[in-house]
Amino acid sequence: MTSIALLGAGGKMGCRLAKNLKGARFDVRHVEVSEIGKARLAKELGLEAVSLDTALDGAEIVILAVPDTAIGKVATGIVDRLKPGTMLVVLDAAAPFAGHLPQRGDLTYFVTHPCHPPIFNDETELAARKDHFGGIAAKQHIVSALMQGPEADYAKGEEIAKLIWAPVMRSHRVTVEQMALLEPGLSETVCASLLVVMREAMDECVARGVPKEAARDFLLGHMNVLGAVIFEEVEGVFSDACNKAIEFGKPMLMRDDWKRVFEPQEIADSIRRIT
Repeated sequence: MTSIALLGAGGKMGCRLAKNLKGARFDVRHVEVSEIGKARLAKELGLEAVSLDTALDGAEIVILAVPDTAIGKVATGIVDRLKPGTMLVVLDAAAPFAGHLPQRGDLTYFVTHPCHPPIFNDETELAARKDHFGGIAAKQHIVSALMQGPEADYAKGEEIAKLIWAPVMRSHRVTVEQMALLEPGLSETVCASLLVVMREAMDECVARGVPKEAARDFLLGHMNVLGAVIFEEVEGVFSDACNKAIEFGKPMLMRDDWKRVFEPQEIADSIRRIT
């Protein structure tokens, strides 16, 4: 049975992964240093944490379910105990992109991250509709990259990725550099920032006298229909009035050179700030 050492198993992310790996064809050894995390593992999943030495003994796959800021330190602390051919699975591209993984050519580095459940979906069960993060009940897509290692290891890493992020629809193969464009570039620098601006715009309408519930309902409803057209979920076109509003509104909201956030140095600087 293939053995997996899951580091950070008692954390919020680690527990998600431990739950999805439970009952799979793998021998999973759960590592958690905090007493709170150990208690969470026992209470929520009925699992017992083991020592790091026990978990790494003969482990073929090591999953780092730890914060981005700790990945380099944790990976460096265990790298000398990993046998050649071991796969190290990282759950975000930031630390690998920034060069925080130790230099060791006989290890496989596999990076994977969820796309999270899409806004436009076919979920009918309440639990799935309320699973905004994914990995519990709602279906989601994922992205994965084989950073280094033999080509044959991609299939093994993807199998793990599909388990820990289950239920999975599409599984996309990308490079670590492309994953960094997606996050932090696309998802955080652009999407999260613009969503914060949209929330601030809603709050401004409220400050100018619109009832909050009315403003929220109006905004979220328009996000749905406008998003469906913009992202080609449905066939449709905007009215002349809407197109004119976009023509005059975009220059007021966006700098002409805003796409520079995707330049390699900007991505590198963004990742440096968070790792």
